[in-house]
Amino acid sequence: MEKLTDIELRDIDVTESRPRQIGGEHHVVYQENDIETALGTIHVAVHGDVTKPAILTYHDIGLNHLTNFQNFFNYSEMRPILKSFCLYHVNAPGQQEGAATLAQGFIVGEDSEGLLENPSNDTTDEIKEGYSIDLSKNSGSLHFPNMDQLAAQLLPVLQFYNLKRIMGFGMGAGANILSRFALQHPERVDALFLINCTASAPGWTEWGYQKVNAWYLRSGHMTAFTEDYLLWHWFGSTTKNRNQDLMKVYKDYIKQINPTNLAAFIEAYMRRTDLGIQRDLTHKHSEVKQFKCNVMLITGDYSGHLDDMVNMNGRLDPTNSTWMKLADCGGMILEENPEKVCEAFRLFLQGMGYGYLAVPTLSQTAIVASKSQASRTQFMTQEQRFTPQMA
Repeated sequence: MEKLTDIELRDIDVTESRPRQIGGEHHVVYQENDIETALGTIHVAVHGDVTKPAILTYHDIGLNHLTNFQNFFNYSEMRPILKSFCLYHVNAPGQQEGAATLAQGFIVGEDSEGLLENPSNDTTDEIKEGYSIDLSKNSGSLHFPNMDQLAAQLLPVLQFYNLKRIMGFGMGAGANILSRFALQHPERVDALFLINCTASAPGWTEWGYQKVNAWYLRSGHMTAFTEDYLLWHWFGSTTKNRNQDLMKVYKDYIKQINPTNLAAFIEAYMRRTDLGIQRDLTHKHSEVKQFKCNVMLITGDYSGHLDDMVNMNGRLDPTNSTWMKLADCGGMILEENPEKVCEAFRLFLQGMGYGYLAVPTLSQTAIVASKSQASRTQFMTQEQRFTPQMA
């Protein structure tokens, strides 16, 4: 009987997988500015050639421009597209990394049309970081902007950078804020790319969860209850069980969030009003509130906000709106499936007239890289084989 011998494997390089991280491996240089408005001070980070068309981003609750968008905009298939644009990342008051803790005892402002349209010089002189002076009956109290006022803050940002028109790119609460700005100033917005957006006021269940979260966070502590809610809000229930690596990254990040500052943003989002948009297929009612720009709604199959997105899509004008749901994906589609989001965004831009943005898809790039790699070596570990080849 033939004797079996062990086969010694030679010339196989074994590499350890590096842990996933927020922000990626690419160092990005931003031009950062703190812009004072009559409604408070907001932090803006600019990336790219300021002479190019502007894409203005706004993040979701619990995130900022780095944790929400940097990985996606550094994605290898996204970088060629961004050579034609300049990114303006807006951070809600107190939400940027390293922000000072907002003072205790803040209140979320009531709607104040006079403040939105004609801020007084006296108010401007008394601005504090992240706050404006409340012009309601509680004169002198610290006032964190509500959702309409957060949207109104964007006009001074455009004026600061001398931007005539922008394209909005937002997620969750940020998508809602950009929607409000597009309704306030339709002449300033060319398009909206909205992820996990909702057009309605919060229901009782959401209101209850957010109220409890804000109460815990106001005390200065991040609880397991709030951590679980944020993970559900970002990813949905399915991704929490299927992608443990991604969950660990964001669980570690949550521990770094300033709870007091997050409480203010959550309360503003919890108090949001309905956008008031209506679908009018006859186009005979000029008083109907509707977007004047192109709108794309996109979410994941397992997102916790899927029903809200379906509801919003049913209220949009179908002649200038697009709806897309990514299969086998949760709510954080920028992290879970950046390839598909990049492709959808590119096609959306092409539909607006940016036809020169025809770049190879990830699948085409991967095929070429795979064939080239196979011709150079015979042996390759499974981990190496599925490591993306960075451009």
